[in-house]
Amino acid sequence: MATVWLSSAGAISSSARNHLHPPPPSLLLLPRSRRTFSLHSSSSSLFGFTTKLARPAKISPFSATISMSMEAGVGVMGTKLGMMTYFETDGTVVPVTVVGFKEGNIVTQVKTEATDGYNSVQVGYRRVRDRKLTKPEMGHLQKSGIIPLRHLQEFRLTAVDGFEPNQRLVFEELFKEGDLVDVSGTTIGKGFQGGIKRHNFKRGLMTHGSKSHRALGSIGAGTTPGRVYKGKKMPGRMGGTKRKIRKLKIVKIDNDLRVVMIKGAVPGKPGNLLRIAPAKIVGKNIPKS
Repeated sequence: MATVWLSSAGAISSSARNHLHPPPPSLLLLPRSRRTFSLHSSSSSLFGFTTKLARPAKISPFSATISMSMEAGVGVMGTKLGMMTYFETDGTVVPVTVVGFKEGNIVTQVKTEATDGYNSVQVGYRRVRDRKLTKPEMGHLQKSGIIPLRHLQEFRLTAVDGFEPNQRLVFEELFKEGDLVDVSGTTIGKGFQGGIKRHNFKRGLMTHGSKSHRALGSIGAGTTPGRVYKGKKMPGRMGGTKRKIRKLKIVKIDNDLRVVMIKGAVPGKPGNLLRIAPAKIVGKNIPKS
């Protein structure tokens, strides 16, 4: 590491040149990857500090390990039935989504760090006929003596104590009215849409000789950069993606009708599969790490 002594004129003093071998490099001529420098205070007859060029830090190889985030607790799957208006006892009007439950929500597999490298509970939902599933899927369920189920999802937990295969999960035992939940689902697919519908763009003038009404307009410069930047908002496929709505309140649980009312809107159209899990609040119900 070379030490550069600065004079009042910004040049290297002659007394300092004798102590530098090889000659000090210029910051302006350094490659971009070597322009990083740090200041270290020391005694000097000029300004009281020396400027030292720091070698570029060695970058460790990128680790391809992807770790899933922990859930706040095991959840269930349900079917979206639609939306309605719910009146509380004080007359407050609350828009709610009604979620029903078909046969299922059975623990199909318990994964531990000893067997799979992480802790999770796999849950199955919605019973179907045998011919609706493939032989590997049937074999996986028959291994634990479980009925044929259409959907399988995992809930990764910090600990899986108290769970066992073929255990039935009851919504009333996991949640109560007033709890906050995270609801995941697939949004309604709207097909190929333009910029106005997809990204809320403004349209052009409809009069005064304008020939650009709902067109996208300019999408970039010409020679420089000579291309369209990635991520540019343009027409394309809209909807049909996975979406999670966090911290929704459970307003009502009806055991007779086997439905639950959740405040607000959730992804998807009626009949869609929903994943309901306890709301993840860092530091309260899951570790901060």
